[in-house]
Amino acid sequence: MSKIPVMKRPLAGRPRVESIVDSPKLQHVTRHLDETGDVQIENCIGFVQVPVGIAGPLQVTGPDMKGEYYAPLATCEPTLVASCSRGCKAFNASGGLQFEILNEGMSRAPVFYFPSPSQAIAFARAVPSFRNDFARWAESTSRYVRLQDLQPSIIGSTVHMFCSYFCGSAAGQNMVSKATQHACEMLRSSRCAKQFQIQDFIIEGQLASDKKPSWGNVQRARGVETVAWGTITNAASEEVFGCSTERLHRAQTALKEGGIRNGQFGSNVNTANIIAAMFVSTGQDAGSVAEASWSHLTSEYDYETKDLKMTIYFPSLTVGSVGGGTFYPTQRECLNMLGCAEPAGKRRLAGMIAAFAVALDASTSAAIANDTFTRSHMKLARGEIFGSRVSKL
Repeated sequence: MSKIPVMKRPLAGRPRVESIVDSPKLQHVTRHLDETGDVQIENCIGFVQVPVGIAGPLQVTGPDMKGEYYAPLATCEPTLVASCSRGCKAFNASGGLQFEILNEGMSRAPVFYFPSPSQAIAFARAVPSFRNDFARWAESTSRYVRLQDLQPSIIGSTVHMFCSYFCGSAAGQNMVSKATQHACEMLRSSRCAKQFQIQDFIIEGQLASDKKPSWGNVQRARGVETVAWGTITNAASEEVFGCSTERLHRAQTALKEGGIRNGQFGSNVNTANIIAAMFVSTGQDAGSVAEASWSHLTSEYDYETKDLKMTIYFPSLTVGSVGGGTFYPTQRECLNMLGCAEPAGKRRLAGMIAAFAVALDASTSAAIANDTFTRSHMKLARGEIFGSRVSKL
């Protein structure tokens, strides 16, 4: 096997890398080497294939849209696609799912250094006076970025400044970094630098919780704030899930109570599965699964009609329909499958992720309620015959 050139432009201060392997052991990784020319990562030698399964269809109603949609789930986990599809079937038999977009934003939180807390306090108090200038400087870096919020927090002799932006159809992490960097540099060169004795700044001080779970990202959107909901009738639950809605509600309540006792961050059954699978298939930043996976599932049972209403809330789904990995052909096909091409693709994608997450949570909790959870995993993941109950997939 000939040597594989893996870097077109060497990193500064490092020798040019020509090859990392002469062995045929990477034949699967490198077999599409000819397609790496337009890939925007360093040292690219090929691809790791992730299986993609199609879940659905699911009837979804959202702002300016209504129809049946399929979800491309990039995953190596058996049962995920089948379970999500089963949840879709139950909701379809009961009228489908709805979603709404509540808010959106992308944040960066630079830190300014001062000689003492007194200068830091004076600077923080003066933020409203230069907010318009800061916004003008930041927004000059892109035709899409718009400053939404500027909130200072005094920590010792520093001020952490939380900056939240609207970023159009992009997720916006790089967009807000560029905007904030320029605005901070302009601020440091303005009269404020001398007036408040700004000594230095760094672009991020963790107040934005980039790719990390935090209460901050629950309280204010770092991404798209989304809510999705739907009702499952008792007839649909018994037919599709093999259990009553009352028993399903009892299981969901027990899951929530156990999560509270365990100090669980958020309240859901397994929404991270949908987020990770749809992030990978549609070209989102997989690292943002960490901040996007917090969700709050609410289960409401009507003792008269026996209907079960399920609602899920995501404060920070960090997604985009342009930029990042969304321009690659495969990821673009997956976005189109979801009906998330422009315009309004970013907000629709967030709603679709939330809707399919409700479907999966319904099905997974039903498998726990009717005692087929283990059997389903043993059958689909291992091909084993286990137990005596049959799950209706």
